[in-house]
Amino acid sequence: MTIIQKEIHLPVFSRGFHLITTLITDELPEIRKIKTGNMQVFIKHTSASICINENADSTVREDLEAFMNRLIPENLPYFKHNYEGSDDMPAHIKASFFGHNVQIPITDGQLNLGTWQGIYLGEHRNYGGSRTLVVTLMGQS
Repeated sequence: MTIIQKEIHLPVFSRGFHLITTLITDELPEIRKIKTGNMQVFIKHTSASICINENADSTVREDLEAFMNRLIPENLPYFKHNYEGSDDMPAHIKASFFGHNVQIPITDGQLNLGTWQGIYLGEHRNYGGSRTLVVTLMGQS
């Protein structure tokens, strides 16, 4: 069994949901050597998330952001954790809602995603900065 682990530093993204599948796979040429396996992507942050969703129509990402902002608004009077601004606690809740990792099958050296699936970064802060992913490839060559 082959196990490869890398940290990937993403560029700074604006608040919202961003398709990052290619950014990840471009950093992992080793994936081509795996015949059957899995890729786990873990984000090392508490105010950003990782998920899988629609990869073709950017309005899905816009709608997710709009919905989440309505579901978990800023400036709620009962939020105590606001040391870094009004987006602080809502960002933590959104990150918990979507999660911090995804696992994707690898088949014949490629991610075995569905036709319309891609990996999203959910950037839930107005100024989140660069985000770091830990990506682990496991499988048979």
